[in-house]
Amino acid sequence: MTANSKLRLLYIRDILSAYSDEEHPLNSTDIISLLESEYGVSCERKTVYDCIESLSDYGYDIVKAGTKKGFFMASREFELPEIRVLIDAVQSADFISAKKTKALLEKFGKYASKYQYSKIIKQVYIDNRNKRNNENLFYTINELHDAIISNKQVEVIYRKRKISDDVKPHYEEKKLTVNPYCLIWANDHYYLVGNHTDYDNLIHLRIDRIKSVAATETRARHFSEVSTYTLRFDAADYSNKHLSMFSGDIKPVELICKNEIIEEILDEFGEKTKIFPYDGNSFTARLNLAVTQGLASKIMQYGDAITVRTPNELRNMIINKSKSVLAAYDGEKR
Repeated sequence: MTANSKLRLLYIRDILSAYSDEEHPLNSTDIISLLESEYGVSCERKTVYDCIESLSDYGYDIVKAGTKKGFFMASREFELPEIRVLIDAVQSADFISAKKTKALLEKFGKYASKYQYSKIIKQVYIDNRNKRNNENLFYTINELHDAIISNKQVEVIYRKRKISDDVKPHYEEKKLTVNPYCLIWANDHYYLVGNHTDYDNLIHLRIDRIKSVAATETRARHFSEVSTYTLRFDAADYSNKHLSMFSGDIKPVELICKNEIIEEILDEFGEKTKIFPYDGNSFTARLNLAVTQGLASKIMQYGDAITVRTPNELRNMIINKSKSVLAAYDGEKR
């Protein structure tokens, strides 16, 4: 018996996974032909049937479509809608490079038949213009994940784009020592949430802007010393309160909103937003949010459909922003 013949059972499993589905069953002749062309293995019909029976006994959902039609893999680790969701998430995430995106999509294809995957991938469009060119991103994520699990500080080189007369992009770099707490995917970006060792608050850093990361042997400072979280770091709560991932103090916010944007408000701020009637045309939305310039800009996108009732700090931000925009247009040179 050759080495290839010993692997015949696994080859037949792979053939059924790749080449069969409900619309494309394989009979024994098809499987024998694919064994020969793909793996250089010869096989008899009885052996094919025995292997399929063994795979079924092991737990693979292999269905007989009929005496003449053959067999197909009926269920897989991921259903087609799940694969589609994964593909959409990866192709829309700009922090994943175009090269890595294509590699991940090819991996997802292994969880469907070739025919099913070809239908899905035809609908996928990857806009390379919006993809970051950071091939080290996944290594960075892995290093940060290990540091969080082992509760160790990390030293990162963080870079930001700076303005220059040169067409080529230029960056300024800073070395930061960070106590890492969690990784968050928000607004199509991946963030590290932690504490800069020089301060007593939380910060978040765009992972695609981290040029390098090095773990240290220094134990990380506990998040309870720099945040309101005690037993565990609530990443979902942090993300919800820091809209657009701008850092700032969490304060009670009350908004007067027109009734017609209630769905937009719940989409924007979450289903847990407290909603109360205000008058016949408006409602009150109460939240706890980081009061920042980013929040002010987001509210301004709704124009007169939202009025900030409290806090005054946020009201003044919007008033000053509105005046600045008006002044910019009033003084515009034509």
